[in-house]
Amino acid sequence: VDDRDYSEYLTINDVKEFYILKEEGDDENGRIILSLKKLSCAKAWQELQNAKYNNETILAKVVLIVRGGVIVEVSDLRGFVPASQLRTGAPFDGLIGQDIEVKVLEADAKKNKLILSQRQAVAEQREQVVDEIISQLEVGSVVKGEVVRIADFGGFIDINGVDGLLPISEISWQRIKHPSDVISLGQELEVKILKIDMDMKRISLSLKRMGDNPWESIENEFQEGQVIKGTVNKVTSFGAFINIYPGVEALLPSAEMEPANANPFNLYNVGDEVEVLIKKFTPQEHRIALSVKDIQK
Repeated sequence: VDDRDYSEYLTINDVKEFYILKEEGDDENGRIILSLKKLSCAKAWQELQNAKYNNETILAKVVLIVRGGVIVEVSDLRGFVPASQLRTGAPFDGLIGQDIEVKVLEADAKKNKLILSQRQAVAEQREQVVDEIISQLEVGSVVKGEVVRIADFGGFIDINGVDGLLPISEISWQRIKHPSDVISLGQELEVKILKIDMDMKRISLSLKRMGDNPWESIENEFQEGQVIKGTVNKVTSFGAFINIYPGVEALLPSAEMEPANANPFNLYNVGDEVEVLIKKFTPQEHRIALSVKDIQK
């Protein structure tokens, strides 16, 4: 017997349930070895197995990010939520300390294996609220939401429990390589509703339309034949894209370079400042063609 104070857990004359670790006679003094902790653990596993059987949603706290997912605490046990079963599709630091709703995929006490899914819990909730939430939204209105998933083609924004799609083409007026260049998981955004498809239960959103359209702003700023300065934003085999105004890119084709049809990669680097001539100016079509070889020396 040690000197630690167990009064927090045990009081004289208390009646409690115990888990029998060792039967009478196994101990050197012939005592039965009992455990409260083991009983609590056994009950927790039983509760999780019942939750799986009844398809219940439970709360789990994210405590650690590991390779392939996150570790969570639930009912004094630790479980694993694979990245594929996270709503975000990938773990991120902002998840640590959060309570998330999950479904039990596997609860095996013998193997000490607890696998959970946030995605299944979210999908069930979405089915319950999607019609009500979408009916309250209007095209053209501005709403707040949280970035919950990022893909190559755009980001998914949680609008009051319903995910709306923010396509990569609607993130910025300026050309971007990937949505993660501008948005991040857990970020809160104000976005404009572009389209609502009641039949498909889909919402299309825009971030770039929260500000003025720069293509409209430049209509009286530039004209054909004007020589201006810009910054190289992207270099390709067929030419270079030049930033000539915040949010506006113009194309300098390789045929309009000096020398003409030279390899653009040998002439320009991203970030270079260049002097160019506006050869064709059609902002209504979001097109501006540039030239270097036609600049009068």
